[in-house]
Amino acid sequence: MDNNGIEYLPLKRLDVLQLSNFITVNEKQLVHILDAVEGIESLDLLKSKIMTLKKVINCETNDENYVLDTKTIENKLSLRRDIFVSELEQILESHTITRAQYYLKRLKSSIQGMKTSKINDINLLRWKDYDSIITDSLWVLDKRDTSGAHLGWYWGNFIPQIPHQILLRYTKKGDWILDTFLGSGTTLIECRRLGRNGIGIELNPNVAEKAKDIIEQERNIENVVTEVIIDDSTTADVYNAILTKHKIKCVQLLILHPPYHDIVKFSEDQRDLSNSENTEKFLQMFGDAVDNVTPFLEKGRYLALIVGDKYAKGEWIPLGFYCMSEVLKRGYTLKSIVVKNFEETRGKRNQKELWRYRALLGGFYVFKHEYVMLFKKTV
Repeated sequence: MDNNGIEYLPLKRLDVLQLSNFITVNEKQLVHILDAVEGIESLDLLKSKIMTLKKVINCETNDENYVLDTKTIENKLSLRRDIFVSELEQILESHTITRAQYYLKRLKSSIQGMKTSKINDINLLRWKDYDSIITDSLWVLDKRDTSGAHLGWYWGNFIPQIPHQILLRYTKKGDWILDTFLGSGTTLIECRRLGRNGIGIELNPNVAEKAKDIIEQERNIENVVTEVIIDDSTTADVYNAILTKHKIKCVQLLILHPPYHDIVKFSEDQRDLSNSENTEKFLQMFGDAVDNVTPFLEKGRYLALIVGDKYAKGEWIPLGFYCMSEVLKRGYTLKSIVVKNFEETRGKRNQKELWRYRALLGGFYVFKHEYVMLFKKTV
């Protein structure tokens, strides 16, 4: 006991396992310690206890009451060491006992509690842990993820980071995602990785069959459903049957990544949006796809549209905003527009100087972006 009658920290053994920038601790022990420290009325004494805890977390003490590098920790809790230490430092920088106790209480709540929204699994009490989730409207992603089953073999597929970010922000584990223009299956690969159920509609049977094979190469640790349907998303009458088959009434996220009109011809099929005879026909077909799938999206959940613009006969065609307008006609509210950059496409690969010359000659700018538009279903 110290002179104030407070038992020295630790009040109980604290087991700590150090793994890179993560620590695994015994949650009950840690909360017990924080409870005791919170009751200290002396600011100097409180800070001395927190300083001791900080040294333990940073492996700067040989106190026999702490067990380091043990693999038998009970009541395991994993924490980001840098973030946890920064929260301890915030307490150490407090100028009053009231403020220090406030930060302590908030830290304890973040360890014990869970606060999520209706649309994702992000624990808002530990929001600092999610620094890999982008919240800015400009996504500067210079390299595509090529890990696992992501091969980038399909001309026109989006980079895996796009569905990865969208799934983390707008879905929970076990939710159902429907991709109406599946292509090479990037969305469903990410569904497997993140524990979401995914259904993809693809018009081209050859592409669909190859996508199935590649998706199956991704590990399915969460044992989720990933199903590829060969059909036309503008007229498909399969959604009721699919949902009934899996005993669900609706999906929690729609992902639409249509062809950017005729920039790339994906097939000879006249139902393919890339074969639309003009912009007006393309928008009509795109609108049909939105009409066709909207009834199956749960109210209050999100539709993600990934689309770019195009040039035609020397004129910039704002295809992304035309598509945005089509979605807004159908009971959605626009929540965000993200501009995602890309350094090169397959069509411009190794031709940067040529495209720069063409831009200078023709008075235009070379495309280096596309849009990720997020809509909330309101009716």
